[in-house]
Amino acid sequence: MKQPLYIFSSGELHREGNTLVLVKPDEKKFIPITAVSEIYLFGEVTVNKRVLEFLSSNEITAHFFNYYGYYIGSYYPRSHHNSGYMTIKQAEHYLDPTKRLTLARKFVDGAMTNMWHVLHYYELRGVPVEEIAVTIKQFQQNLYNATTIDSLMGLEGNARTKYYESFNLILKAEDFQFIERTRRPPETKLDSLISFLNTLLYTAVLKEIYMTHLDPRIGFLHESNFRSFSLNLDVAEIFKPIIVDRIIFYLVNKQMMDKSHFMEELGGVLLNQKGRELAAREFENRMSTTIKSRPSGRKLSYRRLIRIELYKIEKHLMGEKEYEPLTARW
Repeated sequence: MKQPLYIFSSGELHREGNTLVLVKPDEKKFIPITAVSEIYLFGEVTVNKRVLEFLSSNEITAHFFNYYGYYIGSYYPRSHHNSGYMTIKQAEHYLDPTKRLTLARKFVDGAMTNMWHVLHYYELRGVPVEEIAVTIKQFQQNLYNATTIDSLMGLEGNARTKYYESFNLILKAEDFQFIERTRRPPETKLDSLISFLNTLLYTAVLKEIYMTHLDPRIGFLHESNFRSFSLNLDVAEIFKPIIVDRIIFYLVNKQMMDKSHFMEELGGVLLNQKGRELAAREFENRMSTTIKSRPSGRKLSYRRLIRIELYKIEKHLMGEKEYEPLTARW
């Protein structure tokens, strides 16, 4: 079974026959290409044109991060699934204000519903988050009064800010208290962990888009302007509460992550290599976890659920079935 490959150490990535080879000063590691679904490069890794051609022929995306763990960009191979028809349909729904608003609203609606379900999960376990959950529902009821993308984004931002207040009730460690959301650089350990895991989710969704007929450059909630990709940001909103946030609660409350996993750099707080390795490992554990989906009753991994979400968007764009976002019931 193919799995993402994470490279945290420095070295050179080569191709030998049908195998990738990571050459480090004290080690030479052989990695069968048939075992790799995508690559995350955090270390100072040299990659040549031959390797990129090899990745492209095997439909493997590669995501690059700098020394501080910040996302730089992705090698997105020439798509073998491109569809001119689907690209036209995406552009049509983006350029039509009504069609765009309909899809954008669905992404925010799905995100808020999953925030509520996370809160409800902890409420049933005695955490006093009921007032926050009620407020999220109130924001959600206002979604259909929003007539612009900006107003939708405002509601989503307000709901998420309120939702983050629950972290101080759910998390059982003083080192991981939520103050306010800060980025580049994040100013707290919690902000650093949120940013890192969000980035992993964005790139995971990007990989799944690559395996569909959709164009990642055309989003609906997030502007398709000068950024390389935006559709993955849209879809990730739905999955953040049930993937990223649940990982954070697990790592902190199980005392698996503490201050030893962070460093102070660039005037902020960042995960060190040990912290990034731990967060990435738990991210992959979560992504491969299977749950019983509705209405089929089949057990599907979170990674597969993301792919299915993209297929649902394709059907919406083609006019086959109106898109309804995934909502957690677990």
